Amino acid sequence: MNDSYLYIIIALLPLAGCMVVFQVNPYHALVIRGILGAVSALVYAVLGAPDVALTEALVGTMLAITLYAVAVRSSLVMRLGLLKGEADDEHHFGQLMDDLRTIFRKRQMRLELVPYPNTQALERALMDKEVHATCVRREYTDPNHVTGEDEKQFYHTAIRVKRIYEIMQTELASPATILSYVNTASEGEKHK
Repeated sequence: MNDSYLYIIIALLPLAGCMVVFQVNPYHALVIRGILGAVSALVYAVLGAPDVALTEALVGTMLAITLYAVAVRSSLVMRLGLLKGEADDEHHFGQLMDDLRTIFRKRQMRLELVPYPNTQALERALMDKEVHATCVRREYTDPNHVTGEDEKQFYHTAIRVKRIYEIMQTELASPATILSYVNTASEGEKHK
């Protein structure tokens, strides 16, 4: 009996494992993880362990991939708080949002705009960790903002997640906004 096909199937396991580890796009990694689970189930079935093969197929492939997909989908969102009506207000804001979408698309993230009725609700949302960042016109944060070099900076973006702040600081080419990092309170502390 020629078992060469078995060696080929078994060789797919480390290959698929390496592909999962080095995959940049999380959605592609999910697909490859599913292939890894299916190949594992096939190996177990061929080697005479149908119970382990069935368990791997159900839990290791189907259930794990479903849970991973939900986790990846919900964690790759950058929620940006803004005032109602701000999104359709001005050309500069649209350009800024396009630039942000481009930056986050490189990381397979979505930019979700969350409107709030006033600046107090917006600031509270940032401190309560409902949003990752806020973007408002500078006139709402600093009425004396138009001075020389600052004339091009129409918006102020406050970011509470350090990594998002670092990404935006290094990659945002738009001069339309000033970026600032906001250190939100720990669980036990309250901001007013």
